[in-house]
Amino acid sequence: MHNLPRIISAFVGQPWAIMPVTLATMRMVLSRWAEGTRLTPDEIQAAVGDAPQAAAERRERSTSGPGSVAVIPVLGIISQRMALVDDISGPGGTSTERLENQINAAMADDTVGAIVLDVDSPGGGVYGVAEVANRIRAARESKRVVAVVNSLCASAAFWIASACDEIVITEGGEMGSVGVYGAHEDISKYLEDLGVKVTLISAGKYKVEGNPYEPLGEDALAFQKQRVDEYAAMFHQALAKGRNVSVATARTTFGEGRTFGAQESVDR
Repeated sequence: MHNLPRIISAFVGQPWAIMPVTLATMRMVLSRWAEGTRLTPDEIQAAVGDAPQAAAERRERSTSGPGSVAVIPVLGIISQRMALVDDISGPGGTSTERLENQINAAMADDTVGAIVLDVDSPGGGVYGVAEVANRIRAARESKRVVAVVNSLCASAAFWIASACDEIVITEGGEMGSVGVYGAHEDISKYLEDLGVKVTLISAGKYKVEGNPYEPLGEDALAFQKQRVDEYAAMFHQALAKGRNVSVATARTTFGEGRTFGAQESVDR
C-alpha cells in the first residue's frame, strides 16, 4: 500500500495509448486500493484474466542461435517501466526499456538473421513507445523485422508493430485502437464527504494545474487536450511512416480508435 500514491500519480500523469476497457480495469483496481481494499491474487486474476501468466509463459520461448530468428515478446500492458503495471496486474507486461534492450541485443548478435515481435497487447502508456518504434525502423536497415499478432495488437502495441517491415495477424486476431487519451480525477466531493479539505501551497502559475482536489478548469483542460493531441499526432506520423501511407490515411482509415478483425485490418 505504500506505493499507492506513486502508482496513482503515474496512472493519471501520462497520456495512454491503450484500449479503454483495459484502462478502466486498472482504474477499478486502484479505486478499491484507495478505499483500503487490497485485492488478492485470485481477485486480480479475475479482473485482468490470464494475460500476465500467458505472457510469462510465452516469454520463455524467445530463442537465439546460429542462423536463428530472435523472437521478442510484446505482451500485456506496455509501460516504460513495469513497476506500475506489475503492482496492479502482476508480472507479464512489456517494458519499453526492456524491449529496446532486447532489440539492441538481437541487432548486435551476428547469429540472428531476423527478428519477430510476438504481439498480444492492448497497448499502454505512451512514454518510451516512440523510441522503440524508431529503434525498430533503424534495425530494418540491416535485419528483417516482422510483427506477428496473436491475437491482439492495439494502440501502443500497434504503434510499435507499425514500425516493422511486415505485420502478420492470425485469422481470429484484432488490430487497431489508434488514438491517445488521458484522465483527470476530481476527488473533491469524495474528500468533502470525509471531512477533508486540501490546501495546495505552490510556486508557479501552473504548478498545481490539473490537481485532483478540484474540478479541471478550462485552461487546464485545454492544455491536457493539447498534450493528448501532440501524442496522437506522433502516433499518426509513426503509422504513416511505418505503413507507407499518408498521415491523413493513418488518421482516418485506421479506425480513429476502433479495433478491427484480421481481414479488415489487412484491407485498411
